[in-house]
Amino acid sequence: MDFLTLLAVIATAAFVLKSIDQRRRIALLGHHLRDFRIEKLMEDLNQGYMRALGEDDPQRRAQIWPLLEPTETSLRSQFERFSAAFARLDAADTRISTLPLALPFADRWLPSATFDARQAFAIHARGIAAAVGNDSGRTPKDRAFVLSAEMLLMQHTCHWFCRSRTVASARMLARHRTHYAQLREAVGPETRRAYGALIGA
Repeated sequence: MDFLTLLAVIATAAFVLKSIDQRRRIALLGHHLRDFRIEKLMEDLNQGYMRALGEDDPQRRAQIWPLLEPTETSLRSQFERFSAAFARLDAADTRISTLPLALPFADRWLPSATFDARQAFAIHARGIAAAVGNDSGRTPKDRAFVLSAEMLLMQHTCHWFCRSRTVASARMLARHRTHYAQLREAVGPETRRAYGALIGA
């Protein structure tokens, strides 16, 4: 077997193994999300925030914010329940590789370059709860901005768990025109500190 053929065999095997690993992760996360409406609630809030921010009449804008509070409360409750359920998984199944590219089962053969998705989701749950509770007394506009960032960073973690950091960041930029670094700066200070410490940033 010549060198190029060997490289092709290795590349093919790596691709197959990576696909198997990613399908396992997608199935695991999907299994735990299926009982919740987290994605739909996030979509509803995003549309509601855009409607409020696009309203020129301050009085009408002020009337929209309270209408979104039940959806915000529901998102907080559902994500807290999801995080608690995910926390019961075995640590061996919840590691996320910090390598920029997806390598097959990198979390198993290089555990020092990983972090625990259970801890990440717990951080996101606390961040969403703090934003919804408005612990810092933000204006409705600022509160919506921070909660949006908390939701998107959580979504980034989901994509990172299933694929890789690079893919997650590319999706965030393509769908929301937001760089990963900008997103991390936009969340609440407690999330920023805890998340940064978890991923080693």
